[in-house]
Order: sequence, then C-alpha cells, then structure tokens
Amino acid sequence: MTRRQLLFAAAAPNPPLGFSYTDVTGKAGLRFRHHSGAFGEKYLPETMGPGCAFLDYDQDGWPDILLLNGNDWPGHAQVGRPTMALYRNNRNGTFADVTRAAGLDFEMYALGVAVGDFDNDGYPDLYITGLGQNRLLRNNRRGGFVDVTKPSGLGNRQSFSTSALWFDYNRDGLLDLFVCNYVRWTPATDVRCSLDGKSKSYCTPEAYRGSTCWLFRNRGDGTFEDVTATSGIFDSTSKALGAAILDDDEDGWPDLLVANDTTPNRLYRNRSNGTFEEIGLRAGVAFSEDGKARAGMGVAVGAFDGSGRPGLAITNFDNEMTALYRRSAGGRYEDVAAATGVAAITRNTLGFGCEFLDADLDGRLDLLIVNGHIDDTVRNVRREASYAQPPHLLWNDGKGKFRDVAPQLGAPFYLPRVGRGLAVADFDRDGDLDLLLTTNGGVPVLLRQDLRNGHRSIRLRLQGKKSNRDGIGAVVKLLDGGETQWRMVHSGSSYLSQSELAVTFGVGRRDRVARVVIQWPSGRVDDHKNLATGRQYLCVEESAIQPDPLS
Repeated sequence: MTRRQLLFAAAAPNPPLGFSYTDVTGKAGLRFRHHSGAFGEKYLPETMGPGCAFLDYDQDGWPDILLLNGNDWPGHAQVGRPTMALYRNNRNGTFADVTRAAGLDFEMYALGVAVGDFDNDGYPDLYITGLGQNRLLRNNRRGGFVDVTKPSGLGNRQSFSTSALWFDYNRDGLLDLFVCNYVRWTPATDVRCSLDGKSKSYCTPEAYRGSTCWLFRNRGDGTFEDVTATSGIFDSTSKALGAAILDDDEDGWPDLLVANDTTPNRLYRNRSNGTFEEIGLRAGVAFSEDGKARAGMGVAVGAFDGSGRPGLAITNFDNEMTALYRRSAGGRYEDVAAATGVAAITRNTLGFGCEFLDADLDGRLDLLIVNGHIDDTVRNVRREASYAQPPHLLWNDGKGKFRDVAPQLGAPFYLPRVGRGLAVADFDRDGDLDLLLTTNGGVPVLLRQDLRNGHRSIRLRLQGKKSNRDGIGAVVKLLDGGETQWRMVHSGSSYLSQSELAVTFGVGRRDRVARVVIQWPSGRVDDHKNLATGRQYLCVEESAIQPDPLS
C-alpha cells in the first residue's frame, strides 16, 4: 500500500459500523519482538511464525497473553537469548511480563501453541510446537509451568510442527492431542531456490517431502499413546499448517479439518470407534473449484450464513483467494468465496491467521484475516506484491455478502504488517472482542475494541464434569426470535494460535434471549432459558446456569 492510499484509508469517514479498534500494545506493556533467526541464508522455518494465545493461566478470570519466539541458528547468534513471553493481565488494561517466574524462559524455535486442561485439574496446560522437540507444559497451579514432555511419552520426536489442538476424539472425558507437521526439513537438507535465477530465495514446500500429522490419545495417567497409524490419521504426504475441530455430520463426535500447503486439504470424519475416515475430496474441501491443491495456511469454523450449520474458511496464498465453504444439507461443501465477495477481496493478499467473530455484536459472524508475504524481496520479482499487507475484516451484511471494512477502521487497524498469528478474546472484560496479531520478525499488536452501537453480548464459560473440564468440543446454540446462532468451544484454529475458550454471542440491543442450548461432548444436553444479556455466565455440565464468579 502506498503512503497516499494509507493516508486516504486513515482519513476516510467511518461508516455506521458502531465500533473501532485502538492499538494499545505499548500502553498495555507488551515489550516483545519476534526473532526468526534469519541471517541471509533463507531457511524455510523463518517464513512461518509466530503464533500467540489468549489464556487464563492463573484462573483469575482475566485473559493473559502468550507470545511465541524463534531462535538463532547454530553459529549465527544475533540477539542473545530469545524466548517466548507470558504476560499476566493486571486487570487495568496493562500486562506484566511473568515469563521467568512461570518457567517459560527457555529457548526453542517455537511456532504454534495449543491450550487445554489435559489433566482436568482446572488450570490450562500448554503444548508448544516448533522446529525440533515440541514441549508439553503442565500448569502447576502456582503461577508456573513444568515441562512434562518426556514423562508424558511425547519426547524423543524431532519435527517441523506447526498448528496443534486439543480435543476429545473418543469422548472419554480426557483431552487428546492433534499436531500438524509441515515438511521434512533441516539445515543440512536445505534446498537452494531462486526467484530471479541469481539470489537465494525461500523455497515453496514442493521442494521437500511431506510429514504426517500426529494424534496422541490421553491415557488419563499423565501419559499419551501415539495412535496416528491405528486411527487412520497417518498421511506421509501431508504438509499441514492449520487445523480445526468441527462436527461435520452433526453426530456429536468431533471431526478434524486440516489445511495443507500445496497438497490436498483433509477432512477426517470421526467414525466413533477410535478411527477416522478421510473424506476431503468427497466433501468438496480438498481442492479449489478448478481442481488444484492450494497453499492452505489458517482455518476457521463458524456458522456464518445463519443456517446453524458450521461453515469453513481456509486462507491461501496470494492469487489463490481465501476459501469460504458453505455446508449443504446433503453434507457437501460449496466454495462461496466468489459469490459472497470474499474471493475478490482476498485475491491479492496472502492470508495466515483467521477467525470468525461477531465484530459488531449484531448476531452475524464476520471473518477476520491477517496477511503478509513470506519473502521481503517479493516486490523485486512481482511489483504488484508486497511483503507487509493490511488485514481484512470481512463484515457480514446478513444478505449473503461480505464487505471489507478494514480500510475504514483507521491506520492502527489497517497498517500493513507481515501478519501471521491471530487470537481473539475479551481481555478487558467489557463484553466485546479484542484482537491479538503477531508479525514475522516484528512486534505483536494488541487491538482493543470500543463499541459505540449499544449492542450487547452474552458470554459463556463452560466447565465439564463428565466431559473434559474445558468443555472443548461442546456445541452451543443461542435461539431467539426464530434465529439460531452456533458456536463450538475449540482449541487451536486460526494459524499457530489459540483464542480464549469462552464463547461470545452478539445479541444486538436485546435485553434477554429465549434459550441457550449446550450439547456437551459427553452427549449431555443442557437447556437454559430466559437469560439476561450483557453478562458472562458459568455453565457447569448438568447444573443450572449462573453468573460467572470470575467475571
């Protein structure tokens, strides 16, 4: 974007959106810069990260922030000792760096994070992915984390892992772990590629062999069993970057969507017997409409069309457009990106993190996408392409179309960045949704949302009994006035990142809603009626709903 375009976008009069975003990164105290380790050799992992997470690690009811970091390559030290960073929410709009006190000040080439309470003790644990050995970090419930990678049975695995998520695939009340792996790459096997025939550039994944994703079953004793092969997940051609859970066939068993880079996307349908069937081609999500495997990056699941059935978004490379899939009653997905306006908006950007969210709390899901290219020299070869790119906030008009309102939200939102990770949470607990964006080789961006339209929300924090403690995989429906909104409590999604586990429904200016129905992973259904809006509730499985004591 030129300076003239940026100034025009910043000066453009705001449409009647009823909300704005303010960059509060510095004011909040986030002093962090991502380090990719790049030193000119153009190693593939340098293009990937970083991810981020909102999590309430100390269970005080206020979302905290985790930012992931890369590392120096052997023999090329540059910045001392880069580590990830954990920021505790001070409950006043600021955050405190508690990385060292939490035991997270160790070095690794980290890329992604999944948050989930794998031991059901009420405190969130972390799985950190990256290059080399991934880490499982158990929350010690005293403000810190303990590395339990080796005793859990997840050690001794060298990988190039990207996104990950927790879910209870066998519905035994314990969170299992799904891990995306990208390609088989090491510095020793690095391939020389060039865009201009002279200088070295970053290779596309076609230069490397794929690597299967992993599925680990939680045994319930602190250890995990590798069930990748026996579950039907094994696929040595996979080059996975994004993953999300959904209930594709609405049978109560969680399914998996995997976005692959230059190989077909996968949709793993849960057979309810410990195994999965891959149906991506049959379901219509494996390829583009012209039969090509695209460069899938991030994924999001949401009922964006008011049908009450989950739709899908998958971000892709520039000139490939973001895919937006609407699910038919027959179970097949149709890419409606062109019909909804999403294709034209996203054609010239390279998307990574994405999430469905109700930005203006009008009851309709919008789609947020962060963008950025992989090579800072791309403009030398393709003059129409840029390294730093502005995000898209695709506003849902409720009539089957999306409109990009990002340019009308001003420079703090619309500044071009080398975007990668994206997470969403109400960090200041005012009922609307704030944003955390990460940049490759740059600083994170914390955007506080300020709502001016008088719209309200209902927020729900779930707590399982027979189901896993986090309620991950629970389907929550809000029914009022003949309309149905749909949410699923999910780990993972987006790209390398984790949003808060609480779910948010926009309700416009309504004071009350008729019903909230929760279908728990255990199969239990709880029906809560006549709820006041503008509040956060605690929903304990098999119990009456109550105001959240942590809100």
